[in-house]
Amino acid sequence: MVDRPNKPMALATTPGLPPQPQVNFSHGNSRVTAVLPTGDNVTILLYGATVISWKNRFGTEKLWVSDAAKLDGSKAVRGGIPLVFPVFGTSPDHAATSKLPQHGFARNSRWEFLGKSSSESAGPSDSSVKLDFGLSSATLDDSVKGQWPFTFSLIYSVTLTPESLSTSIVVTNDGDKPIEFQVLMHTYLRVDDISKIQVTGLEDSPYVDKVDAAKTKSQSGAVTITGETDRVYTPAKGPSHAVVVSEEGEEVFTVVRDNLKDVVVWNPWTEKAAGMGDFEPKDGFKQMICIEAGAVNGWTTLDAGDAFEGAQTISD
Repeated sequence: MVDRPNKPMALATTPGLPPQPQVNFSHGNSRVTAVLPTGDNVTILLYGATVISWKNRFGTEKLWVSDAAKLDGSKAVRGGIPLVFPVFGTSPDHAATSKLPQHGFARNSRWEFLGKSSSESAGPSDSSVKLDFGLSSATLDDSVKGQWPFTFSLIYSVTLTPESLSTSIVVTNDGDKPIEFQVLMHTYLRVDDISKIQVTGLEDSPYVDKVDAAKTKSQSGAVTITGETDRVYTPAKGPSHAVVVSEEGEEVFTVVRDNLKDVVVWNPWTEKAAGMGDFEPKDGFKQMICIEAGAVNGWTTLDAGDAFEGAQTISD
């Protein structure tokens, strides 16, 4: 081979293409992080397919995660966006899910990373990246299969843009008998001061007040947090109508749902936070509010061979 002294250098990037979103694994391949050319980034723990960080281009964290959260796969994460499936809370009177632990098994199972897709154009503000994760009856632990013996598959997608974070789930009944389930995206949003927060978009909506003997009530005006709050709303204006979190009159988060009819609003306040071993700091409830999109007021029935899809988009 002739050594040419003036041979061209290898090109580090393909000319003419805009910067691409980057996807990296860390912590022994237990976490996936996607970074947009703008600097916006998201990190997902494969245990539970739990989103544990969402930062904008300035490095500002949008999600609240407890300082004592277990991120080693030993238990469900306190904070971020845990995925609740196939039961919300516990349901001892519902035969199919009566044996399952609190909030089901999705947040306690290791998911498979199925890959990424991205879209780019000449402008970096149009770039996005979608990460797909999978869980099925075939990959569940045997102990869980015994608790919920249905044949199913889940695909959970996390899509990051410079303006928003979307999470969506597709539930497919791969068996020959109907499945009844509940699903919820248990989103912990980070705020500066819970006493200055107002939640709008839930006006005139019925809700179940789990702090007051599960009484059914109706929301009058904006929601404010002044004590322990645990409410399941079915918004009167439907999933496409935004639920808005404002702080001192300025919108900080907007949540729009697709085919998820319910919204849970949760804050543990002083006593509840003090009683949770993985909730730190104990006054951390002042910097978080859970706005949780789901289908949990009743049960969704999925016939054999059918699929259900639900999603939320959070804009900041």
